[in-house]
Amino acid sequence: MIAIIGGSGLEDPELLKESEEIIIETPFGKHSPIKKGFIEGIEIAILSRHGYKHEYSPSSIPYKANIFALKELGAKAIIATSACGSLREELVPESISFPSQFIDRTTKRDSSYTEFGNVIHEGHSDPFDKKLREILVKKSKEIGIEYSADTTLITIEGPRFSTRAESEYFRKFDFDLINMTTVPEVCLAKELKIPYQVINLITDYDCWKENEEAVTFEIVLERMKNNSEKVKKIILKSLKEIDKEF
Repeated sequence: MIAIIGGSGLEDPELLKESEEIIIETPFGKHSPIKKGFIEGIEIAILSRHGYKHEYSPSSIPYKANIFALKELGAKAIIATSACGSLREELVPESISFPSQFIDRTTKRDSSYTEFGNVIHEGHSDPFDKKLREILVKKSKEIGIEYSADTTLITIEGPRFSTRAESEYFRKFDFDLINMTTVPEVCLAKELKIPYQVINLITDYDCWKENEEAVTFEIVLERMKNNSEKVKKIILKSLKEIDKEF
């Protein structure tokens, strides 16, 4: 089974065949909503990270329950989608990016399944899955969708957006993108040995760029809507090869 995290237009009832709502009992409580079904004969689980009514803020998402539930369902790969801001002039809003590295600036989240007596020291030198990323990049190129790859993403706590000072600070370290949800998702998937790659939908220039409106939730929603068809095309084009390779 291939898992997709995010939603972003992928909750179209016509997309999944034989779909059903799934509830998994986890040691970490209730997970975000999951629908399971088929796309072109391939079993797919779609997890709506924030909930159908956006009830979970970035800091209150049940990350550990979500990834555990996908593991229990038999996920052999996870494609995540996430809105992000650009910290680079050339990474323009309404384009797509496939990061290969992250910087963690969250402060409140449990990013490990480590428990007392069971310490997990998972290597994170290459946190995202290279093979999965290469497939998604190749299909984007074939479709003709503008993208960037091997970028560095910084995840902040949220739900507030950055101050101008913070945005400029992150730019000085040559970070490329900024979002609120990739950490700890990628860390937890790594511990459970599930290949994971996020597709970042660039919605804005954060708040560093002069003569550009500072990011708002309304801007993010509008540009996510515009980008959702691109992401849907990339994922649908990639599923058969991912199913074959993983």
